[in-house]
Amino acid sequence: MKRFLPALVLLLAANFVAQAALADDGLQSAIAGPQRSEVNKKRDAARHPLETLRFFGITPKMTVVELSPGNGWYTEILAPYLQQQGQLIEALQSPESESDYGRKSFAKFKEKLDGNLSVYGKVKTAVFEPPVSLEFAPNESVDMVLTFRNIHNWIVGGDDNMKLLFKNVYASLKKGGVFGVVEHRLPVGQVQDANASTGYVSEAYVIKLAESVGFKLAAKSEINANPKDNALHEGGVWALPPTFANKEKDRQMYTDIGESDRMTLRFVK
Repeated sequence: MKRFLPALVLLLAANFVAQAALADDGLQSAIAGPQRSEVNKKRDAARHPLETLRFFGITPKMTVVELSPGNGWYTEILAPYLQQQGQLIEALQSPESESDYGRKSFAKFKEKLDGNLSVYGKVKTAVFEPPVSLEFAPNESVDMVLTFRNIHNWIVGGDDNMKLLFKNVYASLKKGGVFGVVEHRLPVGQVQDANASTGYVSEAYVIKLAESVGFKLAAKSEINANPKDNALHEGGVWALPPTFANKEKDRQMYTDIGESDRMTLRFVK
């Protein structure tokens, strides 16, 4: 029996490599696909979707939740990638939200999904409105939870609500599940105010918060780093592209800086 073990190990290793290659091919195809808007594709150089999702360890058979997907930048990639073997759940505002902005945001996102059922027909939606509605999936039901540049929006609910939010993320994941975070990063030494009003968040704060509810920091990456960004901008992070909140004022300077410096963190349950 012993003489067959090396061959078995090699066979298993080869199968793993082959499966990883197929998963990566599918990811690259989704990123290059016609379902993506040209405007979104132009930001790939700043947002690094292939490298970011590789780092998080996504595979096409996973059940993945995206928290607060905004206009669906990553949805355009995740939906076709998970369509055949996995499941994408978009956690967003309620259609019956007390907020007019929330209702309009849901309607706009739903219009996007309904407008291309061949790509988005299998996507599920769940209600997620911090700090009011946080339970977006049953306990231990998902493989991965992702959020891109949202934590600064949630902090206004206060530390207790942030901890409860992270607890719900933790509860939703299966054992070994991944929580992937990308967020505008406040430079070490700068003080984050209670509301993260500049849009930048301390990396140490996010790590401490995640670890306080049971997560383990598995790895962090500089994939989305930008050393040109010192976070000292009139109007906060929104002064930078693509928003250019200050319009023509210092526009070339902000163009030269580029998009924000971002932390990229992978937590594991």
